[in-house]
Amino acid sequence: MRALVALLLLVVSAAPGWAAGPLTYTLKPVAVAPDTWVFEGTREHFTRTNGGNILNPGFIVTDDGVIVIQTGPSRRFGEEMRAAIATVTDKPIRKVFISNLHPDYWLGNRAFADVPIAALPGTIEGIKAEGQGMTENMYRLVGDWMRGTEPLVPTETVYGSTVVFGAHRLRLIPLEGHTAADLAILDETTGVLFAGGVVFSDRTPTTPHADIGQWLAALDALDALDVTVLVPNHGRIRTDKAAIAQTRDWLTWLDRTLRERAEAGADMAELLDAPIPERFAGMGVLREEYRRSVSHLWPRIEKAVLPRVN
Repeated sequence: MRALVALLLLVVSAAPGWAAGPLTYTLKPVAVAPDTWVFEGTREHFTRTNGGNILNPGFIVTDDGVIVIQTGPSRRFGEEMRAAIATVTDKPIRKVFISNLHPDYWLGNRAFADVPIAALPGTIEGIKAEGQGMTENMYRLVGDWMRGTEPLVPTETVYGSTVVFGAHRLRLIPLEGHTAADLAILDETTGVLFAGGVVFSDRTPTTPHADIGQWLAALDALDALDVTVLVPNHGRIRTDKAAIAQTRDWLTWLDRTLRERAEAGADMAELLDAPIPERFAGMGVLREEYRRSVSHLWPRIEKAVLPRVN
């Protein structure tokens, strides 16, 4: 919890001023495959300008109803998302899936309180433990966008399995690394992979709950899948697996750099302004997320390296 609170409080100091005009996300569903739409978020931090709209939630229209994947950062977002879905189909919402405990994935749950909301056991436990604190910090970060938002814990536990809705076979893939429980969903019918929190695309990965070794193993598991469209949690939607390679490259460089500097006896302050390879220059919020990752990861790495150094 401390790591996530620190992340959110660090962001607020850089947040722009209050958004002008009425508060609306102006959500527009983008078709990415047959029966499949995504709401594309920005590659920014949470701010009072974007209202926390930095994620790529989506939905699949099946003969059995609509499957929603993530509900967004606020009740307002969830309500607008539901209204936007209704412009595409009049079919009822059948089920919601939540990929991890980070607040932009599930704080829109209240707008879907009348349907089953499913998540991995670790995600449910994480939301129970940290959800209230996350909600309070989101109020501090994005202000009035959060009106009426209260935590709603997912109501249904899911595990690794394949579930069928109409003509769509959805493979539920339990992973870990970005958080202690990361759910990816592969629609075997269309080849669309909703990568959950594991893949970032042209956006610097966030690490408040990260275990880099487990995360790299999760990327390997996703890389082995037959995918036609990859929907990352943050960043550009792709028709290839380049975002998996980019996320792996960043995490490998970050982990190796921190370990090498720890073994050389550096302290954390020295690392905050260390050079970042030019190949990462196009990633959103690069320096800011790098510094947060140093604060998240350095204490554990330093503790692991210290006995060998001494």
